[in-house]
Amino acid sequence: MRDERHGRTAVPESRSRPGAFGHRFPRTGTEPATARSALRLRRLLSAVFLPVFAAATAGFALWASRSGPGDSPGSGPLTVLAAVCGVLALGAALDLVIVSRRRRRERQERG
Repeated sequence: MRDERHGRTAVPESRSRPGAFGHRFPRTGTEPATARSALRLRRLLSAVFLPVFAAATAGFALWASRSGPGDSPGSGPLTVLAAVCGVLALGAALDLVIVSRRRRRERQERG
């Protein structure tokens, strides 16, 4: 392969080197359709943060329900925090389901 701008021959780089989280497969040019991610790491993070966000949701909701009109923080910001933590817990649960399905499918394809 000749690089016309610099007058030298370009050496293609190897794209099948090992990644940070295990073996990487050679690039095929179809990465958007067959991209791979660190499923074990995603499963670990989802399993850790799902109960954390669920507990935070319950805690903020309970705190919001017990706060009075003159308390700081008021029930409004606490309700917003409870809702945000609930959405994050839902996202972690959804990711846990997706990762479990992908790992199950990979095991079936191998065996």
